[in-house]
Amino acid sequence: MTDARKNTENRSALALVIASLSVLAYPALAQVAKPAGIIETVNAALAAGSEAGALQQLRSYRAARGVTPEYLEAESWLARAELSSRRYPQAEQFAQETYDLAVGFLKNRPLDREPHLPTALGAAIEVEAGVLAAQGRRAEAVSYLQQQESTYAATSIRTRIHKNLLLLTLEGKPAPTLAGATIPRGQPALIFFWAHWCGDCKTDIPVLARIKAEFAPKGLKLIFPTQRYGYAAGVDATPPVELAYIERIRESLYGSLMEGPTIVNEANFTRYGASTIPTFVLIDRQGIVRLYYPGVLEYAALRGRVQQLF
Repeated sequence: MTDARKNTENRSALALVIASLSVLAYPALAQVAKPAGIIETVNAALAAGSEAGALQQLRSYRAARGVTPEYLEAESWLARAELSSRRYPQAEQFAQETYDLAVGFLKNRPLDREPHLPTALGAAIEVEAGVLAAQGRRAEAVSYLQQQESTYAATSIRTRIHKNLLLLTLEGKPAPTLAGATIPRGQPALIFFWAHWCGDCKTDIPVLARIKAEFAPKGLKLIFPTQRYGYAAGVDATPPVELAYIERIRESLYGSLMEGPTIVNEANFTRYGASTIPTFVLIDRQGIVRLYYPGVLEYAALRGRVQQLF
């Protein structure tokens, strides 16, 4: 998940995009231990600060095994690392190669046959938009993301693309509708997108409890949308089983925070681009979004933004 960062009204487009770069795009995979491979090897090199080492690992793998979906995901991590380090030409180079090779795979297979190809392609699009935004070409980044969202509207990466589009466009705009809940007018609101599997969501429970204790008496409404993921406690689950599991998690961990029925709706996540969990959205009394933040937020950072609504 992303690191907490200070969010100000004039934060840069680059910071907005980088905030989403280390997201696990497929949360179900977090439930399954995977053997070490090229993805883990490249990430280990990047964690050690060695982009050169990561690139060497990629070259060796490609020489031995060719281009595979796993290779493309690993290369996408290198693209993300270069963008985070503000080496824009290198980031764009790796992102474009990842994109082109991924599209080549799509001539003979659907995107969502397995998880690595969607992760790679989604990251390549994310990095390309990030490079454009970081270079002051915000309008181009928005146009690019709109075109990519249209191209991949029927795939799993649509929500991720939409998230990056909203990072560049949503703040200062009217809040999208929310199925299963009413966003009040004349009353500020905090929307917290969560998931039953999400460890970072649990980390934010004390933060949300403090925010609620201080600001709910002043009129802040807290809204907690979630969705089904097709599994519960790490194993595949039917919708009724998963819904029952969501209720157990809600009652045991979030009971003091949530009021009313649990909001379970996949369309909300698509509409708000909530591919990163948690995602925070702050809405003012006029229904205008004042904060759109995918990732973990510390209490001081969140409190400062909530205080501005009052």
